[in-house]
Amino acid sequence: MLPDQSPPAQTPHAQTPPAQTREPIIKVRGVVNRFGSQTVHDGLDLDVYRGEVIGIVGGSGTGKSVLLRSIVGLNRPAAGSIHVLGVDVLNATEPEIEAVSRRWGVLFQQGALFSSLTVQQNVEAPMRELLHVPASLREALARLKVSMAGLPPNACGKFPSELSGGMQKRAGLARALSLDPAIVFLDEPTAGLDPIGAAAFDDLIRQLKESLGLTVFMVTHDLDSLHAICDRIAVLAHKKVLVTGTMADMLKVDDPWVREYFHGPRARAALSAS
Repeated sequence: MLPDQSPPAQTPHAQTPPAQTREPIIKVRGVVNRFGSQTVHDGLDLDVYRGEVIGIVGGSGTGKSVLLRSIVGLNRPAAGSIHVLGVDVLNATEPEIEAVSRRWGVLFQQGALFSSLTVQQNVEAPMRELLHVPASLREALARLKVSMAGLPPNACGKFPSELSGGMQKRAGLARALSLDPAIVFLDEPTAGLDPIGAAAFDDLIRQLKESLGLTVFMVTHDLDSLHAICDRIAVLAHKKVLVTGTMADMLKVDDPWVREYFHGPRARAALSAS
């Protein structure tokens, strides 16, 4: 028996209010994604609630990043509906899309920083494009975001090639925060980081979520991150969201992939460390 079926009756982390008292900030209904003859999602449903960190997991080819890209408008589904902050993003006008996209930030897996720009210039880029503010204010705001992402002041003048992998992730996060978003999308944020760096990044996300009231949509395979910062987990399997719930819920799911993933040696190690 699955703890939750989609559309899910959400089971939040103990530190958050009951699901029925919270506001769905993202609603995905009946989404179908196809690439040629391959169907990746077929009738996928998901709710994401305001102020939570939700971890999106699934096996290779289940379309975790495709789902993220569909929500932020980089991939148009063949069918279904996606509402973000009350906006139907698949049918919205260009001004509506521009307005809602200012309210989310995205950290892609490789950071996706502009290699020819400094960290400061990368963080300023969304402001330069979408905000009409004086250059001095833009520069000050960019320095603030760099600091919020846990980078030292001298990182502002460095180019991405001069940064370590962990610092590139933080620079990408600073840019994702540049417009003071309500939602942050993270695509494998700890991939490629050593355990210490990954744990530090998890701590940073937790702190930002608590201090800024962020909603965090995180695609990840990192079991430590799931334990450390996720209020809920959504498992993609069989072209849908198979189940959502807490880590404790995942341990009760009778599905071969879910059992292997959440009962395997790495999962046991993460559980014992939590």
